[in-house]
Amino acid sequence: DTPPLVMASGDFNNDARSEIAVAYDARDHVDIFVAYNHGSFENQKRYSVGSFPQSVSIGDVNNDTRLDIIVANGGNNNVSILLGYGNGSFENQTKYSAGYNPSFVAIGDVNNDTRLDIVVANRESND
Repeated sequence: DTPPLVMASGDFNNDARSEIAVAYDARDHVDIFVAYNHGSFENQKRYSVGSFPQSVSIGDVNNDTRLDIIVANGGNNNVSILLGYGNGSFENQTKYSAGYNPSFVAIGDVNNDTRLDIVVANRESND
């Protein structure tokens, strides 16, 4: 089995507990672990992303008050966005080209328009 490479957390189902999104090196998916009351987690839910996910960020990128997952996929030169339903589950990925070997993704309002933007750093290019 491949060990986890990166993870991020957020309240994906609005229950005031943090869930965990985990990506694995050399795989093509992220696993979502939804929290129970007692500090334990449900069995993971698996969502396809591109190959060799390198970074995971959490934020509301479509402004619907639900957390979404953004993944930098180094093996496919793209970013996957999984839009959240607000109940701990997500839509299938939408992929966007991100230059050569995206290795890090961050979310923030970089242009001061009150909407979150996605910033991608590429390991082996200036794209």
